[in-house]
Amino acid sequence: MSAVQDTLLIPLFAPLTRLRGIGQAVSALIARAAGGDRVIDLLFHLPESYLDRRDRPSIAQARAHVRPGQVATLAVEVVRHEPPANARQPWKVVVTDGTGFAELVFFKFTRQAQTPPGAKLLVSGKLELFADRLTMAHPDYMVPADRAERLPTIEPVWPLTAGLWPRQVAQAMAQALELVPALAEWDDAALLRREKWPGFAEALRTVQAPTALPDERARNRLAYDELLAGQVALFLIRGRVRARPGRGLTGDGHLRAQALARFGHAPTRSQRQAVAEIDADLASPRRMLRLLQGDVGSGKTLVAALAMLRAVEAGAQAALMAPTEVLAKQHHRVLSRLCPVPVALLTGGVKGQARTKLLRGLADGSIPIVIGTHALFQDSVTYHDLALAVIDEQHRFGVDQRLSLGGKGETTDVLVMTATPIPRTLLLTQWGEMDVSRLTEKPAGRQPIRTTLHSLATLPDVLEALTRKLDAGGRIYWVCPMVAESELLDVAAAEARFAELSARFGPVVGLAHGQQDAEIRDTALADFASGKIRLLVATTVVEVGMDVPEASVMVIDHAERFGLAQLHQLRGRVGRGSEASFCLLLHDDGLSETARRRLMLLRDTEDGFVIADADFRLRGGGDALGTRQAGMPGFRLADPVAHEGLLHMAHRDAELLLEKDPKLVSERGQAVRVLLRLFESRAAMATLAAG
Repeated sequence: MSAVQDTLLIPLFAPLTRLRGIGQAVSALIARAAGGDRVIDLLFHLPESYLDRRDRPSIAQARAHVRPGQVATLAVEVVRHEPPANARQPWKVVVTDGTGFAELVFFKFTRQAQTPPGAKLLVSGKLELFADRLTMAHPDYMVPADRAERLPTIEPVWPLTAGLWPRQVAQAMAQALELVPALAEWDDAALLRREKWPGFAEALRTVQAPTALPDERARNRLAYDELLAGQVALFLIRGRVRARPGRGLTGDGHLRAQALARFGHAPTRSQRQAVAEIDADLASPRRMLRLLQGDVGSGKTLVAALAMLRAVEAGAQAALMAPTEVLAKQHHRVLSRLCPVPVALLTGGVKGQARTKLLRGLADGSIPIVIGTHALFQDSVTYHDLALAVIDEQHRFGVDQRLSLGGKGETTDVLVMTATPIPRTLLLTQWGEMDVSRLTEKPAGRQPIRTTLHSLATLPDVLEALTRKLDAGGRIYWVCPMVAESELLDVAAAEARFAELSARFGPVVGLAHGQQDAEIRDTALADFASGKIRLLVATTVVEVGMDVPEASVMVIDHAERFGLAQLHQLRGRVGRGSEASFCLLLHDDGLSETARRRLMLLRDTEDGFVIADADFRLRGGGDALGTRQAGMPGFRLADPVAHEGLLHMAHRDAELLLEKDPKLVSERGQAVRVLLRLFESRAAMATLAAG
């Protein structure tokens, strides 16, 4: 980016307190609403709707056609004041326009001096018909009739926070818009002509301070700019990853052959395809950064094991990092059975001499494969030759974090696994720097799961069926959405449901949730796995890492409280053995039609990709793959569901741009550098700076 363009952006990254009338207190309130305390944060805080104050009916017209909550502007003359008879009654100002009378209602009135009888005013606010009288409670605006310019005709409605007023945001926004510089155009000229989009600064003004109700063009322009910045950044990062020096890892296949013999089943077609793609990466002289995504029970662990054994056959080491100690232990058990070489477990619970011995084995290379939590990448852990890092993706790393993984080896390849099938939109926006392998089939031996819906009114019948299952020696999960009773939400808490089920079924019932001490929780999970307890009441701590083939029933309490993808993950805890398996979705008696359709979708399909896409469109990207729980991670101007067409346009545009101008040195390339700076694509800027 040119120094001139860079300098032009400086005012946009200044603190809000640089604006007139914006002190620390107001700045903090705006920051809470807008997600940041800089001018750029305010400019990117988009209105959720607009109030149109252009409707100027007469009082007679408004009285005849008033709709509850209708916003209108009246030109009136004050007739009289009607003070309240007591403190609980409102102050009324009676006004007229010659066609009838209306009342301005105030519960706290301090504007007598501005509203003497005979004063001509413009008043704007919500109209109501109360006891056959037209009223406007606490008008939003009340200005002298000859000062009409003080009353906005179109008023943005921004998301606010307690203590922050629309006028404060509007005053700050007006100053912020004045600071937006004239910037070189970064969008393709043909695209701008075809879509009839305004320039960037004009689009901001149209959205944030409109003089007429804005159409979609200005907002689409801003959304496209954000999406284009993201796509260019991901292409640059992908190029940076591919340019990293690596080393070819080859093996003779003898360890893999032994692992497959121990596995006992032929890999599925998509498992073979994923292994082939990973093998090609491992053999390549560039570093691998690949995402292995697969549905619940699709066999990712086998693919990871074969990849790690390839590294070991080449004389190097491999590590697999899991997000929790429970899941790390699960992986350790599975991989110890599969792998014909030593597999170590390194977690925070490994201490003393055992830890010292393990660290020595990693440093001298006598331990070829290690499974663990984040402890694997601590400074105190040294590897003899770490060639492959496998990350079980429940940590939901961002792009920058993914790029830094594998730093324990000079040329370490990285394989990220996720059990959450990822919709194409999320792949383009959040994972575009990675190559993708996809598992679409279930391995041999996996059972179909029959999913049924049950109103809580039928709970006695459900319990009778579970009694028969327990009497036959079966094992059952019972998942609740909360740990303890809530006065605000009438949902089954795990502790309350545990008490009820224990009273009915006795000591075969166990409890596991995230607020227990880890030792108590892990004991309960282990007891369920061993069969010591056969009905496990739990929260979503069982969502990943539980592999109990004997468990054939999953009951999900108040299933409408969960996201579809999470319900699918929970359902995947059963269907792992030879028995027919069932998932019972218990729901509130008064289930809404939307909630019923969501649960019926889960009932009717086991395709995790169909479910994940539906969940994404219903709930937004949320933090299924990021760090936030609602909305689309990292986006402020774009909604990749509503703007999916724009996303694909931006993807193609970024690809073509960087094919022609990989260093962004052309006239448009220089403008795109400004765009990257504007949207703070730090990893991409670092890539460009590195040459």
